[in-house]
Amino acid sequence: MTRETAGAGSGPGTETVGQRVEELARLFLKLGTMGFGGPAAHIAMMEDEVVQRRGWLTRESFLDLLGATNLIPGPNSTEMAIHIGLTRAGWRGLIVAGSCFIFPAVLIVLGLAWVYVQYGSLPQAVWLLYGVKPVIIAIVVQALWSLGTRAVKGFLTGGVGSAVIVLSFLGVNEVLLLFAGGIVVMLVMNIQERWGRVGSVGALWGSILCAASPSSAAVATAGVAAPVSLFTLTAFFLKVGSILFGSGYVLLAFLRADLVQRWGWVTDQQLIDAIAVGQFTPGPVLTAATFIGYVIAGVPGALLATFGIFFPSFVLVAASHPLIPRLRRSRWTAGFLDGVNVASLGLMATVTWQLAQAALVDGLTVGLGLVAAVLGFWLRVNSAWLVLGGALVGMAVKILG
Repeated sequence: MTRETAGAGSGPGTETVGQRVEELARLFLKLGTMGFGGPAAHIAMMEDEVVQRRGWLTRESFLDLLGATNLIPGPNSTEMAIHIGLTRAGWRGLIVAGSCFIFPAVLIVLGLAWVYVQYGSLPQAVWLLYGVKPVIIAIVVQALWSLGTRAVKGFLTGGVGSAVIVLSFLGVNEVLLLFAGGIVVMLVMNIQERWGRVGSVGALWGSILCAASPSSAAVATAGVAAPVSLFTLTAFFLKVGSILFGSGYVLLAFLRADLVQRWGWVTDQQLIDAIAVGQFTPGPVLTAATFIGYVIAGVPGALLATFGIFFPSFVLVAASHPLIPRLRRSRWTAGFLDGVNVASLGLMATVTWQLAQAALVDGLTVGLGLVAAVLGFWLRVNSAWLVLGGALVGMAVKILG
């Protein structure tokens, strides 16, 4: 029995489905509790746990799941957890892995939302982020190196990945880059096979990128505050969870148009505070919806907003997951998936550079990042322990400073 067959949960392994579900629950509760740093860091930690440590997936399989995740709307790291759960233990694994990854963050954000409503401000978490951020950079760089050695299969995929990094820095829409990367690799690979020559990658990129431009959010007209409706709140977050591509900053644009400008349910400051909570708490950034729901309508609002923004991810993963092996079997769609995979890593590299500028602010943070890199790359220390160590260093700096 090969490692891939055992890892995928499709072979006659020694564990029962119940044991696999229990393993998934323990792992994703841990990642949901320790997962600081946003989607790139979460995916890096998942790769460390399920590919390198447990052997549940090969790097190629992990990359295919990552590519498929980037093609559907919703929170990428949560959808990766759901994909891994479905691969490992079927429908039970899908529900348990996704729920356990989300649950710790929801509880933490609920507590912070209660403090915020009671006292009108957020507790300071600068000391925590100070020590955690440099460690997150090291973890993400490690995952980029590990996944990149599999995703970059030659000059073509390497060139597409490099182009995505450059265009991402120039502000080209990330969804456009993902699909463009997939189309370029698919076309060039098959043109090369059929006619024995490689078409112009630059021309393909130019024609694809000229066909669309970075999307812009429509500006809603400010009006009189509308009465709060739990049904409308739930429907709104279901809509956002079904169409949202991109980071928490893209979420900010989605939420502001309706919640602030159209309905007047929250203020700009409350919305910014909600995004900040999603950023500095562990787990998915989209738990900002939990915070907003509580501010608007207490515990019922928090629970319904959380359900609304995350439920579509479970449906989309369940619908798209069976298509992944079919994509890989066809030469055309396999080329598309290879392009999406390397484009995903290019976008991840861009985010890492941006995070590093905010994380490595002095000699201590640079040193902490280097130590984490050594411990992770060469000594194979678990990423969750590295994050905990970074938090303790941040706490020590706060106390001693």
